[in-house]
Amino acid sequence: MNLRRILRVASGNALEMYDYQIFGFYAPAIAHVFFPGTSEYASLMLSLSTFGAGFLMRPLGAIVLGSYIDKHGRRAGLLLTLTLMAFGTLSIAVLPGYAVLGAAAPLLVLLGRLVQGFSAGVELGGVAVYLSEIAPPGRKGFYVSWQSGSQQAAVMFAASLGIILATNLSTAQMSAWGWRIPLLAGCALLPLLLFLRRSLEETPEFLARKRPPGT
Repeated sequence: MNLRRILRVASGNALEMYDYQIFGFYAPAIAHVFFPGTSEYASLMLSLSTFGAGFLMRPLGAIVLGSYIDKHGRRAGLLLTLTLMAFGTLSIAVLPGYAVLGAAAPLLVLLGRLVQGFSAGVELGGVAVYLSEIAPPGRKGFYVSWQSGSQQAAVMFAASLGIILATNLSTAQMSAWGWRIPLLAGCALLPLLLFLRRSLEETPEFLARKRPPGT
């Protein structure tokens, strides 16, 4: 079994899904920093709307990046999606709040979220295709299942980290800076995962394709 190749692909997929979902876990704290207002409810709705905006970009990302993967290869596509997710996550994690940047702060958070959604649009499909193409005959279902399994592992890790933070930090600390910790934790792993994806080999099925010259 190509366990090393599976883990290199699945670990990147897990982190992408972790980074993509973590915004929703800490939407109330993000609302406090980037969408302050007289109404706590309105601030939370703006934060959740920004979270939801990422889903609007997923169909566009699937179409555009899906075409890129078909033209340039599975490895190149998976590297691009991870790089885009890294940009979106890091931009949100280190961005000063509304008190410093004013109205630019929520707009930049929205931009970071849109980039995350654009990347996530093809990450799942790209990983599934890669795993399917490296699977030996009769093992495609098992190989592709690692794509979904890695997502669930990411959800459990994010929830566990949230429990630890909620246990050790006050509500005020979480609202002020504690919500950045999960985002920065994901960013800290990105260099390693980018290295792992760079070391991936292109799938034999893609290399065996007969493509017209210049494509």
